[in-house]
Amino acid sequence: TVSMDLSKAETSTLVFFVNGRKVVDTNPDPGMTLLTYLRQKLRLCGTKLGCGEGGCGACTVMVSKFNRTEEKVDHLSVNACLAPVVSMHGVAVTTVEGIGNAKGRLHAVQERLANSHGSQCGFCTPGIVMSMYTLLRNNPLPSMKDMETYFQGNLCRCTGYRPILEGFRTFTEEWSKYGKTTSMQGCGREGGCCKEKGGQASCGGGPGDDAEQELFSVSEFKPYCPSQEPLFPPELKLNPDLDQQYLVFRGRNTVWYRPATLEQFLALKESHPYAKIVVGNTELGVEVKIKKCEYPVFINPSLVQELSAVKVTSEGVTFGAAVTLSVIEETCLTLIKTMPRSKVQIFSEIVDMLQWFAGKQIRNVAAVGGNIMTGSPISDLNPIFMAANSTLRICSTRGNTDYPFNDKFYTGYRKNIVGLDEILESITIPFTRENQFFYAYKQARRRDDDIAIVNSAFNVTLNGDQAIEDIRMAFGGMGPTTLMATKTMESLKGKAWTNQLVETACQSLQTELNLMPNAPGAMVRYRVSLVLSFFFKTFLKINKELGNIAQHEASAVEAFEKEPLNSHQLFEVKNEKTISALGKPVKHKSADHQVAGTAQYTDDIPHVDGELYAALVLSTKAHAKILNINTEKALAMKGVHFWVDSKDLEDKNGFATTIVKDEVVFAEDHVYCIGMVIGVILADDQELAQKAARMVQVDYEELPAIITIEEAIAANSYHFMPNPEISIGDVESVFKTSTNIIEGEMRTGAQEQFYLETNACIAIPKIENDEMEVWSSTQNPTLTQNVVASVLGVPANRVNIHVKRMGGGFGGKESRSVPIAAAIAAAADKCGRPVRIMLDRDEDMLITGFRHPFLGRYKVAYDDEGRILALEADLYANSGWSLDLTFSVVERAMFHSDNSYKVPNLRVRGHCCKTHLPSNTAFRGFGGPQGLMIAENWVEKIAEKLGVAPEVIRERNLYTEGQKTHFNQELTNCTLQRCWDECKSLARFEEAKAKIAQFNAANRWKKRGISLVPVKFGIAFTAKHLNQGGALVNVYQDGSVLLTHGGTEMGQGLHTKMIQVASQALGIDHSKIHISETATDKVPNTSPTAASAGSDLNGMAVMEACLKVKERLKPIIDENPTGNWEDWVRTAYFSRISLSSTGFHATPDIGYDFKTNSGNPFNYFTYGAACSEVEVDCLTGDHQVLSTNIVMDLGESINPAIDIGQVEGAFVQGYGLFMLEQIMHTPKGALITRGPGAYKIPSFNDIPGEFNVSLLRGAPNPRAVYSSKAVGEPPLFLASSVFFAVKNAVSSARRDAGVEPSFHMDAPATAERIRMACEDRFTGLVPQLPPADSFTPWGIQV
Repeated sequence: TVSMDLSKAETSTLVFFVNGRKVVDTNPDPGMTLLTYLRQKLRLCGTKLGCGEGGCGACTVMVSKFNRTEEKVDHLSVNACLAPVVSMHGVAVTTVEGIGNAKGRLHAVQERLANSHGSQCGFCTPGIVMSMYTLLRNNPLPSMKDMETYFQGNLCRCTGYRPILEGFRTFTEEWSKYGKTTSMQGCGREGGCCKEKGGQASCGGGPGDDAEQELFSVSEFKPYCPSQEPLFPPELKLNPDLDQQYLVFRGRNTVWYRPATLEQFLALKESHPYAKIVVGNTELGVEVKIKKCEYPVFINPSLVQELSAVKVTSEGVTFGAAVTLSVIEETCLTLIKTMPRSKVQIFSEIVDMLQWFAGKQIRNVAAVGGNIMTGSPISDLNPIFMAANSTLRICSTRGNTDYPFNDKFYTGYRKNIVGLDEILESITIPFTRENQFFYAYKQARRRDDDIAIVNSAFNVTLNGDQAIEDIRMAFGGMGPTTLMATKTMESLKGKAWTNQLVETACQSLQTELNLMPNAPGAMVRYRVSLVLSFFFKTFLKINKELGNIAQHEASAVEAFEKEPLNSHQLFEVKNEKTISALGKPVKHKSADHQVAGTAQYTDDIPHVDGELYAALVLSTKAHAKILNINTEKALAMKGVHFWVDSKDLEDKNGFATTIVKDEVVFAEDHVYCIGMVIGVILADDQELAQKAARMVQVDYEELPAIITIEEAIAANSYHFMPNPEISIGDVESVFKTSTNIIEGEMRTGAQEQFYLETNACIAIPKIENDEMEVWSSTQNPTLTQNVVASVLGVPANRVNIHVKRMGGGFGGKESRSVPIAAAIAAAADKCGRPVRIMLDRDEDMLITGFRHPFLGRYKVAYDDEGRILALEADLYANSGWSLDLTFSVVERAMFHSDNSYKVPNLRVRGHCCKTHLPSNTAFRGFGGPQGLMIAENWVEKIAEKLGVAPEVIRERNLYTEGQKTHFNQELTNCTLQRCWDECKSLARFEEAKAKIAQFNAANRWKKRGISLVPVKFGIAFTAKHLNQGGALVNVYQDGSVLLTHGGTEMGQGLHTKMIQVASQALGIDHSKIHISETATDKVPNTSPTAASAGSDLNGMAVMEACLKVKERLKPIIDENPTGNWEDWVRTAYFSRISLSSTGFHATPDIGYDFKTNSGNPFNYFTYGAACSEVEVDCLTGDHQVLSTNIVMDLGESINPAIDIGQVEGAFVQGYGLFMLEQIMHTPKGALITRGPGAYKIPSFNDIPGEFNVSLLRGAPNPRAVYSSKAVGEPPLFLASSVFFAVKNAVSSARRDAGVEPSFHMDAPATAERIRMACEDRFTGLVPQLPPADSFTPWGIQV
């Protein structure tokens, strides 16, 4: 046993640098993250909290440390939300504020992102800036591939990623080599840019540059000069002491040790056998933050030489357990470059796997030992290590032991053979040899930064007779640990490497790696099929190496390789040299502050003296009676001050978000969903408040719960639906006489809004007159005001709601932000002190609801030409426990149940299913996408029945000018056919179809598909009274203008557009106009910023207010026509002319009566069309979008850059809805997908390889401000073109397999659904699940 006096050596002072300034903390809390320290201690709020688990990248900072071995500075992008602040000892941290600022000089990275329109809501922006900045510090001239690698850990919910990539493309070597004039030159495609090859005017055969206009001017970008970057702190470079210190940091709950030697480490582990070993904190950080685990002792071995060393020998490579994944990747790349391929096959597969292992920020800090010891059953590396026959060295104070890393290492779920006083020192990975083949695979929901569904590795050695000498197969995702298929391995040894082997191996694997129907992770049949597919891919790969692969099967072995983005944006340019900004691509007014990290969001507002933090106590039952609430333990904790619940509000607890008063701020006698707010704990800080909230004991008596749509239908459980039906024509008569009738149903899934800024609120009570100031991240200030006033029992004029900006909203903050604000205001009112809350990501996802899942059942009659004669449809939405906005969402789905097609006889009914789930709510499209998707499903079915292409049926039924919809609104200025034709031309549709047919004929296991889809989307609130907007314009003596309107800014550029409208109306430069915030004491009775109507309603009000001022100034201007704006304003002031004016707009000629099916529910329609081409891996269900072409009619765009950004962002969100994002619940109603680890929104890698957007020209809209059109919601549905293109590809695969080509598929079309639709001999080997009523599934869709 080693004995040593550790106390003599310890140091407990934290020393590090932040943005060049030295930070010395003599008493740091080891439980505090770097993010919390930056935001709360240093007030550097540019670094954002987006998820708390390293999954979104909003918290990215650069950590720089001096590498004394190589005498250089290493720069790492790191997730500040996971990094303990004490792990920063001896390093330099750079945040977004440290590289440039909006008041002085922006850094080139910040400037280019702002000017290329790559920041919308801005919440993700600082993290993206810092990822790019770190890349440039490491490589001043990176490749496009480097750039995309650095962005693997960053998410954006607004932009659709294209403008970010386009702006940063200008830093790359491809740009410097190929392009210096437009944003499209130097695309970086493999084999060289096509401009270089043939002198073409544009990439990819897309529109030429003469047809394209610039959204931003590259010539205006400041050059990037690496030599001007800040120096690494000399103190850290010259003084090695901080690198070598033995550290001990003691906090209120945790002790952190950083030993300097192996001897110290082993002694600590012996003294603290249950201590957690931490390097990157990427796993433990999530356990502490998300799973609320508490660990008293952490040991960080990053200084221990034996654990941080890399040793290359003749037999293989030994990596110390504390070596990071990025260092492993660099080492493997060096080996690949310097050694024969036959020797480094394992290391080549490790490099490939690490591309899909988390994000760059995680790989920079996560250690290989943590990956092994954590023992996740879906670890990406452990199957490789096991199949490679690696060796683990375990050591303790008793000595060292080497163990083979095989299926005996793990003894159960996240358990292994390592003793409590032992540590993993290293792993040794052997080299491969001739006739040895090594391959690894991973299938996830999303390629970038996602956990595996199934992963595997295969190590095959063949003898001279091409028989199996040895085979090792390891699998993740097929049990509680990483498994080796030992029985199959043994049975295959000695067998010949022939086609017969595939059948034998797959039969054996299916038997050995079988899953129970209720296995954790669900997707049971899919996971088994992946095991078989991976083996078959290995078989084909080895055949290819042996020169023995059939040509039509060759594509199966090729991984999807995404080429650098190629895109075009086409729009009508306003070239007239006027001071007006109208119609020009003006950048977002907050862009400079957003890229600099100084744009203020709700939780960035400085803390107020006496402020308390609120933590919610939430129901853990879907439906139950509350028997008792015990807060004694929580309130006994030091620093915990108050408990607030329904008893404090008495009869003021109930409120209405819409037409029914069916909601409560706090649960009373019953809870109606998991996540229902029971009460609020108020404490000194967030950590304490949340800990106290977990101490509140709630006793329940559980009651029966209804979770799914089908359960609600069976139980006849519905909310009140005021307008349940729209009907036109005689549906019954048509069905009686028609010979062509189809019936069917389709489900569309729930979708999380995943705004990067979670719901946040600050309530500050005033001393007098019962006034309350509330800062809320809400799209609906007036509803927030009314509900808070109601809950407090005061008039609305005592409550003032402020909204500076939101970090995204997408409808999710239209109504569900309101009860949070009400609870916080009630808490502030009770304690008489300011109260703050910002929901954690998992809380926000749990309690705020989703896009409504829909079930659509339909019956359609059509003639022999495919013309639609009649439609009858029932649309069911899962509302959740309260009505919220569901009735209106369902109404919009009913209005859009025709999509773009004339249906002369139509009856659609809507149903709001009442379930025991959190109330579902608005999300971009507001029911429209669900109704539209169900319509396109029956269009496709008609095409299948008639044996014609779906686009033929679509075009035959398109609305034309003057026709009336099923709700009797006449279509005027209908540009559907124009959008359709232009899109078809832009996509070169017929040529693309022919190429796809050739590709599919030549390839068995990869298939391509194409689809062209139109959209007609109604613009207005369907509730007539909401179609109003207000504005206030104040002109000051110096000529500056302060503009306020009723809309809120959430990234959609509304404030920027309103400034452009005001600029046009007043005839002044837009730089003279400023918008500070939205507040209910400036513009009252505002409608929510929703329904795509923000610009229409507020724009007309702004224009009216400005024109009033301009009219007052007219006599002065007439008198002094050569004067300037400032002269006229000054004269008006001294002439006592009012320079303040309000504007108001109520949409005319609008209002619909459901009973008589008359009137106009919409002001006008936005039209568009999209064509997408995809490629599908039939063996895994993976896919990639090769190209998308979109044409949108947006009238005369107020701001083409903002509008195109909205089109792209909406499309990528729609791609998530229809292809990727899958909400899962337990059968008892508990949400499983509660963060970016489990719920996957599209990433940089998911956008189309070719992404073109064209705004229809010459289509002014007389119904909106300056002939513009609404843009926010309509383009989202166009992503269904990807869904139907995938179906098109799958049909080809089914034909090849001899299976009926038509099939049913619900949305989203996940990899699981795609693969299982590609029926073949492998899926045929997988047993069907037993009857649904014979087992309880692990997860369900509601």
